Amino acid sequence: MKHMNKRSDVSAPEAGALEDMGELDACERPCVHDDRVERVRGRLLDDAAADGLAELFSLLGDRTRVRILHALSLGELCVCDISAALGVSGSAVSHQLRLLRTAKLVRARKEGKNVFYTLDDGHVHTLIGQGLEHVLER
Repeated sequence: MKHMNKRSDVSAPEAGALEDMGELDACERPCVHDDRVERVRGRLLDDAAADGLAELFSLLGDRTRVRILHALSLGELCVCDISAALGVSGSAVSHQLRLLRTAKLVRARKEGKNVFYTLDDGHVHTLIGQGLEHVLER
């Protein structure tokens, strides 16, 4: 049985109220809110964008890569500096930086015999900063 709720004045519950609602994994009574479905359906990611975002989050799923990105959010570092700061071998750092560079999360510049890395742009800096803020507020 499909229950339709076409009310536009229905608002989301307060964040604290959800904790008191008991089971939160599924609706107690299956229904489709057509207005909400249509609003979301018209703005869903296409497959290419969803794949790109999934790849980005996959790259962020590795502790060493996240630590490298955080270190670079604090300033430009060469591979040796990153290795020393994180206590990880230079070859492991280089491997992770290669993945991050391919994904355009970091960029490199050569100065003499050193290769220095920074975050690629402000979006990456914001992503790391907001992600860290979210984790620390729990």
